[in-house]
Amino acid sequence: MPSAADLVDALTAQVPDFPKPGVLFRDLTPVLADGRALRAVTDHLVGAFDGGFDLVAGIEARGFLLAAAAAYASGTGVLAVRKAGKLPPSTLTQHYDLEYGSAALEVRHGSLPAGARVLVLDDVLATGGTVEATRSLLERAGAVVAGVGVVLELQGLGGLQRLAGRRVEAVRTV
Repeated sequence: MPSAADLVDALTAQVPDFPKPGVLFRDLTPVLADGRALRAVTDHLVGAFDGGFDLVAGIEARGFLLAAAAAYASGTGVLAVRKAGKLPPSTLTQHYDLEYGSAALEVRHGSLPAGARVLVLDDVLATGGTVEATRSLLERAGAVVAGVGVVLELQGLGGLQRLAGRRVEAVRTV
């Protein structure tokens, strides 16, 4: 049976020059659409942090899919970390810079029990800006970030360095 990393390699679509010339976009939609691959990725990420978290947070949008699968597999709850303006008041907001501009993430105020150990999941770790903003937001909300799980880590973009001192698990590093 192929490993989660093998399935990610086989199913990830590569789109050159998207969203701008010179960028090779790695589309994980086919990985998430394949039942065997989704199970393998979920099992890999949950297994890496087994018993070390109380709740799974997914970063909009593909992180939602991973977080829901991981929460189900681990018998925990799921929290959606949303783009600004998608949740009704009252929210906590974290602004941050991206490779291509700036953005903000939000969670509902009071949506986390104080001290909850949260596993943060997303599809890709590039520069680490989105994950770092999520970490900051969750800690401001009273949570403890137990770790970060991603399907792909893109080397050379500084994501791991930005998250130095944090436990990060990638199914595949490219």
